[in-house]
Amino acid sequence: MKLNITKRRRWLIGGGLLLLTATPSFALFGIGDIVFDPTSYASLVSQLTTIESQYNMLKNNIEHFSVKQQWQTTLNALKNVNVANMFGETGGMTIAFNSNSASASSTAWKTATTPMSSNVTSYLQGQQLGSAQMSQLAMVEMSDSISPDCITAVGSYRAARTQDTAANSSLTANQLDGTSTTNSEVQQLNLLNAAEVQKLSEMQNQGAMQACLASQMAVGNMERRNAAATDLNTAAFVQQQRSTNDVSAANESNTWQTYLP
Repeated sequence: MKLNITKRRRWLIGGGLLLLTATPSFALFGIGDIVFDPTSYASLVSQLTTIESQYNMLKNNIEHFSVKQQWQTTLNALKNVNVANMFGETGGMTIAFNSNSASASSTAWKTATTPMSSNVTSYLQGQQLGSAQMSQLAMVEMSDSISPDCITAVGSYRAARTQDTAANSSLTANQLDGTSTTNSEVQQLNLLNAAEVQKLSEMQNQGAMQACLASQMAVGNMERRNAAATDLNTAAFVQQQRSTNDVSAANESNTWQTYLP
């Protein structure tokens, strides 16, 4: 009797151990029945959702956006300037304003401005630095240097805009294209890079003209400054002469000393 009880305990203990070591993949009754695992199911659903989102993103990147014409603008074209030349006084100025030619600008400027004679050169040799005459000479020399350079900058900008018309038009057409030809993600990024390069080129060209404007303003300020300084010097000189050489009427002392003609 004791022997049977001992065997029965062994069988119960062995069966319990077998149940404890069974994997979740099998049922409690019968080998081969698959058990539903909520954790694995949730993981698969999450992976599927991620793949679907990636697919939609790629699909949207590849698909074309066809309503682009609402962004279309027109590039303002620069017309070629035509300077009147009745007697040859502006010879070459039209070419200088429409082309990138430093020699044409220099020649046209010399033709259109008044040269200084040899007599002026001899006269200025006896003047001291800082005198009104030497300041005027400095202003003329600065203007003769800056003005042709600015004319060249304007001509260069006009010529560049003309040369870049085809490239600008091509870029605009591709950016506004509504088909699948140019609307992949990589192609659109390349178009954005090309647009940034064109923008940089335009800013550099305009920067040259802005530098010329600043230079011209410096010459203009110099002219006004010299004129104001000359007026002050003249007033002081006249006052000094009145004090030294009394030209007052009889019995009127220095009444006219404060009068400036």
